This record gives sequence, C-alpha cells and structure tokens, in this order.
Amino acid sequence: MARGWEREPAAAAGLAKDRRHAVPGNTPDSDKLQLIRKKESIQLSRVRVIRELKSAQNPRYKALMVKTLADLDAQLSTFKAD
Repeated sequence: MARGWEREPAAAAGLAKDRRHAVPGNTPDSDKLQLIRKKESIQLSRVRVIRELKSAQNPRYKALMVKTLADLDAQLSTFKAD
C-alpha cells in the first residue's frame, strides 16, 4: 500500500514537467477556443436529437425534433463556411 502512495507524486511531477515544456505557439487563442467549443456543443446536441428522433413515438415530438435538427444543421453550416 505504501508503494502506491510513493509513486503518485513522482507521476504527478512528471506531468507537471511535460506541461512546462509545452510549445506556446500550439495553443489557439481564446476566440478560437470558444468557436471550437460552440461547434462541439452543437455537434453533441445534434447527436442527441438524432437519437431522440429515432426513439420518438409521438408525431408532434418527431416534428419538433426534425425542426431542431434542421436548425442545428444550419448552425453547423455557418462553421463550415468559415
């Protein structure tokens, strides 16, 4: 048991050392990160809507999911145009 506790700080120190040597030019700016997060959020919402559309029984709910899917696709098309 004691050995496991001894190894954890060494592993954490190794991760911290890797972070210090990261190249600062590889990280995108905050605006770019925000756009990436928004696009990923829309893609995840689209996956959820498709899953719900496949399992929906109520025709009104299906129609709502189809409209929502079209809206999400329109939002995604703005990202592809950029």
